[in-house]
Amino acid sequence: MSNHQSMDEHWMRCALVLARYAEEQGEVPVGAVIVKENKLVSKGCNSPIEHHDPTAHAEIRAIRNAGQILRNYRMPDTTLYVTLEPCHMCLGAMLHARIKRLVFGAQDTRTGAAGSVFNLAQAKQTNHRIELTGGMLGQECAELLQGFFKRRRQGALGE
Repeated sequence: MSNHQSMDEHWMRCALVLARYAEEQGEVPVGAVIVKENKLVSKGCNSPIEHHDPTAHAEIRAIRNAGQILRNYRMPDTTLYVTLEPCHMCLGAMLHARIKRLVFGAQDTRTGAAGSVFNLAQAKQTNHRIELTGGMLGQECAELLQGFFKRRRQGALGE
């Protein structure tokens, strides 16, 4: 395993810890961290239910926190790690923030905006491109989400 892969795995494991925390709070288990020069800048986990905010996705929370910490709305030379492929809203925020690189775990075949459904990260129509690495700990990330939704369905059915 290369040093780059090793660092990516480390930071994705940090995002998985946040995803599990989100799940404990009754949220869809997605976690995100933003890293610069291999140091944690900020973190976030899904919390739209808790905050009554449809924009409170893990990535948005991490970007908002990073903006405050970096004292800048631009985040060049940062990498965002997230356990689920971002939606178009989150990818749009990453483009505006000028995040350099995105590493995600599980693909989102319904709303993924980093290659599964759309590829906003590298669209020629935008004035910024984001380097992509998908599938980092993808199986583990996918299993966390699948387990959450399976338990939710069983609960809804009274089983």
